[in-house]
Amino acid sequence: MGQPLDDAALDTIFRTARTYNGYTDAPVTEADVARIYDLLKMGPTSVNQQSARFVWLLSQPAKDKLAGFASGSNAEKIRKAPASVIIAYDMNFHDHLIDFFPHAPEAKNWFPTEAGRREQAFRNSSLQGAYFIIAARALGFDTGPMSGFDNAKVDEAFFADQPGVKSNFISTLGVGDPSTLHDRSPRPGFDRFNRVI
Repeated sequence: MGQPLDDAALDTIFRTARTYNGYTDAPVTEADVARIYDLLKMGPTSVNQQSARFVWLLSQPAKDKLAGFASGSNAEKIRKAPASVIIAYDMNFHDHLIDFFPHAPEAKNWFPTEAGRREQAFRNSSLQGAYFIIAARALGFDTGPMSGFDNAKVDEAFFADQPGVKSNFISTLGVGDPSTLHDRSPRPGFDRFNRVI
């Protein structure tokens, strides 16, 4: 069993961490995103399916391409961020279960329908997207996850050669600029949306 994190670590990951609208000029490197991925991949997914697929956009042309499919102010956020990432899901994740769930060679057959695979892949890629945010924060980076973009156009532009891969959400990535923050929005107390039975 792990040891509880101290207050400083909890602040870094949750309590004082924020969703950033802009970043400093500090770069994000390929080594940085590999470190983030090496952490996030350790988070649990159903039968270790690892259904998320990540496209890390470090070059300006790549960010500009993605920004062209974003709505409102999201486009400019993507263009100006040191990095952005597309978090997608692979409908054919079951083809890889022999590698990631080897103690059950029949696991590939547990997901016979496309609808069932889509539900599984979307749910677990969403989990992995959340692990991305936590891993980035744990390594000293900040994120700006967003949904305001044209999924179909992103899929066509970035996954045309992988028709089973579909975009879930996107995020900017870098070292956050505090001057771009709004006041923190309220969070609900425990009693509002929780029940103990």
